[in-house]
Amino acid sequence: MISEKEMFFDPRKPFRSARPETHEEWQARMGGEVLAVVRSGLYLDFRFLDQALSALTPTADERCGVLATDGTILCYQPSALLRLYQKNPKYLNRLYLHTVFHCIFRHLWLRGKRDKRLWDLACDIAVESVIDGLNRKSVQRPLTWVRQHAYEEIIAQEKVAAAAPIYRWLVRQTPGVLRQLEKEFYTDDHRLWPKDAPEQPQQIPAPLPRRTWQKIGERMQTELELRDKEAGEGADAMREQIKAANRSRRSYGDFLRRFCVTREEVHLDPDEFDLNFYTYGLSVYGNLPLIEPLETRESKKIEELALVIDTSYSTSGELVRAFLAETYTLLKGRENFFHRMNLHLIQADNAVRQDIPVKNEDDLIRAMNHFELRGGGGTDFRPAFEYVSQLCAEKKFSNLRGLLYFTDGMGTYPARRPAYDTAFLFLGDRFDDANVPPWAMKVVLDEEEFTGEAACSASALSEALAEEDDLYRDLNNS
Repeated sequence: MISEKEMFFDPRKPFRSARPETHEEWQARMGGEVLAVVRSGLYLDFRFLDQALSALTPTADERCGVLATDGTILCYQPSALLRLYQKNPKYLNRLYLHTVFHCIFRHLWLRGKRDKRLWDLACDIAVESVIDGLNRKSVQRPLTWVRQHAYEEIIAQEKVAAAAPIYRWLVRQTPGVLRQLEKEFYTDDHRLWPKDAPEQPQQIPAPLPRRTWQKIGERMQTELELRDKEAGEGADAMREQIKAANRSRRSYGDFLRRFCVTREEVHLDPDEFDLNFYTYGLSVYGNLPLIEPLETRESKKIEELALVIDTSYSTSGELVRAFLAETYTLLKGRENFFHRMNLHLIQADNAVRQDIPVKNEDDLIRAMNHFELRGGGGTDFRPAFEYVSQLCAEKKFSNLRGLLYFTDGMGTYPARRPAYDTAFLFLGDRFDDANVPPWAMKVVLDEEEFTGEAACSASALSEALAEEDDLYRDLNNS
């Protein structure tokens, strides 16, 4: 018989199990309490990280390293965590902050087609450079020569110590240097990061953890701008990386689909063709089929577009050529453009220097084979807009879907919105989008999409590192 006292329990009292707590359960519970203490200490030093520090749910897991995350949970190995807290609590503060910064900068979801090993290392270097620059006692550590030399080279060659520029820098390093950097910068476990990060079409929504951290990052950017003094002197690198992570980055091919129109084109449509009736007619009436295959079908492709290339002095010629090469590849694809197109490839700096009309694939091949950069003066976007508006008035464009302006953003923008959609395309992290008008779209394109050499070099470096690993393993076994 159960008494009334036993039937109901007081929720204010902690639950106590009838059986004694095992050693593993005690370690897991104490590990959670240690992380709570670390989180509270970090909050006192970094008030602008309040929402970020509490966004991950601690979860005990013996299979991971000391700390690991997938953007939702914070996995910790209880035994390793307690040993680290006892021996070096300051390093544990850095480790916790390091893992949180990976989520704030969205490193988990930005790998794309990059080599995983180099991308993991690039993300670790990017986060460690930010923490080293904060100059807070709770996370401060002496700078080794390897770290200082790496930071200096990255800033000298790539201008900014973000994950993508660091990845480009790593691609050019030797296997021996990469091995030294891995030993120096390895911090948390990345095994819970998404394994495959293919470029998704624009209509597919981003995963929930990424959207959550996008909101956290946008809020952090606002708070850092409002509380500039509280962030400290060394927060400039962190502020720049958060700003870069908050920008919308899209695939060039996916963005071009925004300017598609639907119309019929001459093409056999196998989906509407019934082969049974067709062969039946041939068998009964000789060469007289009962149903003819449809010779047209509806397609959604790009028909008219104005593509303007900024050829001013401030724009890198290498980036322009890489952009044109990718544009050429996309324009050749029959799935993107109709057989008859109306594309104007325009070069402009402070004036329109050249206009190449492209009506079909032959015109495109001829234009790309004989393309020469023209310009090199100052940047003024207004002449190109006036020229395209004039083409519309002269009926050179009958249904212009939009104007795409590839630039670094440093120039004079039009005061009024044109009658067609406008997008300013920026590549990588080398641009200034502060003065872009509110009526124009800002699109940051991933530089790795245009520089395919990085992926090939990364694969070669990974193979070399793997061969070195095998060599060291054989030597140790012998």
